[in-house]
Amino acid sequence: MTRVYRVLRKAYARDPFDGEGAYRFGGRWSSPGTRLSYTSEHQSLAMLEFFVHLDEDDSPADLVLATAEVPEAVAWERVTRDSLPRNWREPAAPPELARLGDEFARMGKSCALIVPSVLAPEEVNYLINPLHADFRKMVILGIEPLRYDARLFRKERERRRR
Repeated sequence: MTRVYRVLRKAYARDPFDGEGAYRFGGRWSSPGTRLSYTSEHQSLAMLEFFVHLDEDDSPADLVLATAEVPEAVAWERVTRDSLPRNWREPAAPPELARLGDEFARMGKSCALIVPSVLAPEEVNYLINPLHADFRKMVILGIEPLRYDARLFRKERERRRR
């Protein structure tokens, strides 16, 4: 079994792996209209992946951590760093990455696409296709409030220095 983690706001935690956020807004690995759930192999990576998108003034108190297990029997594919464009880690993601995720979801051959993290390239994120038949094999272990150290946000660090 592989455990995956996802950080999200409590208001969206009713069905935390439904891919609704990516469907509405897209992401590095998918375009709007493609339903994928972005998850990480570690809780700390899931936190980094969420926090990197926050504004400096937005240190939310309503975050939750959703955890699921992906059985070995779930079909998956892996993207290697060598197969990616040279600029894959740029803040403005190259369009090839979204096309790759869109194609993965459209083809529907596998439930999970394993991709390297931009923030920690030796670690991986799992893009879960909730429309794939294997998605039903996943086990949601729980949703719990996410407590994090406020020093992660610069505004909080600056207050402490004074």
